[in-house]
Amino acid sequence: MGYAAARGGLNAILTAENLVRRLRDLDPSERIELDQFTGRLRLLVDRVMGESGLWAPELAAMALRQGEGDLIEAVHLLRAYKSTLGRLDTAKPVHANDIQLVRRVVPAFREPGGPQILGRSTDYTARMLTTTDRDIIDNGNSTIAIDTALKTRPSNSRMSDVLRDMDLLVDRRRTDDPEPFDITRTPAKPPAPRSALLSSMARAETGALVNQWYRNILGPDGYLHEVTLGEVRHGKLPINVRHPMTGGSVNIGNFRATEVEAIEDLNGSEEDRTRFDVGYGFCFGHNERKAIAMANLDIACYRDGAKSGLEQSLLMTTDGLDSAGFLEHLKLPHYVTFRSMVERKVAVRRVADGKN
Repeated sequence: MGYAAARGGLNAILTAENLVRRLRDLDPSERIELDQFTGRLRLLVDRVMGESGLWAPELAAMALRQGEGDLIEAVHLLRAYKSTLGRLDTAKPVHANDIQLVRRVVPAFREPGGPQILGRSTDYTARMLTTTDRDIIDNGNSTIAIDTALKTRPSNSRMSDVLRDMDLLVDRRRTDDPEPFDITRTPAKPPAPRSALLSSMARAETGALVNQWYRNILGPDGYLHEVTLGEVRHGKLPINVRHPMTGGSVNIGNFRATEVEAIEDLNGSEEDRTRFDVGYGFCFGHNERKAIAMANLDIACYRDGAKSGLEQSLLMTTDGLDSAGFLEHLKLPHYVTFRSMVERKVAVRRVADGKN
């Protein structure tokens, strides 16, 4: 490729890396502790875990601290670390209905089956920058109300079930159970199974995925296509594995996830216009933007992904580490290849001027 070591060689490279460490850790008393990341910057930690494909809050916090807050660098560190780990076992499949809800919002129905839980959210308040400390406003009943809702009302009731009971939903559920596509071992290329597409979007860079979603709903005609969210969920799901001695199922922990169902109005000439369809989004941590974009892009790919090239774009261009890696490599020495380009230009000019 024509690369060469940076001027100054290995010593210059090591000195540059050491300078990062020295300035980052200049005052140990101001060191940001890991629980400050996981407690106060929880959404950032969740994004790192989601784009790394690894549920490990403390490791994600370590990666953010080492990367000085650079999300892409933190993802790179965590994926690199994950690649060194052995695969001890495969967790048993868990149904999304087993979620212990922390937040559930159903925009499409005023009174859906099951609870509406606003949870921890600023979606309904004005965005005002707080420049001074202020007391937390609490009516004293919020925690009790949420706990009561979780204990007394079913968490597995779904808005899509309401539509299905009304015979308003296309049934695309499969009767078989194919093995999920493992994008960590095999690159996904179109045409790819739905599990590969969903896995790729779950690990995609959030901003890239939102951009793809916005371009899709904006449409080539310039008009915003109607989008309806059936349900937005955030909560905890169990991690169950097979006990090596008894063969029974053993719970070894849990993880938080965000789940979204998006409703699509079927209006195509060959579609059943008396029904809706549903797209699905699911990702690590609390990341509603990503899950919403996923759910809408999931159904968009089913309807016209092959014709529009959307599937290829989602599989090949939304991974933040891939795209940033290609961009970052441009900073490496390219003077050998660029010199050859300059020599070709000079040669072409000499021929054009009649000089050999």
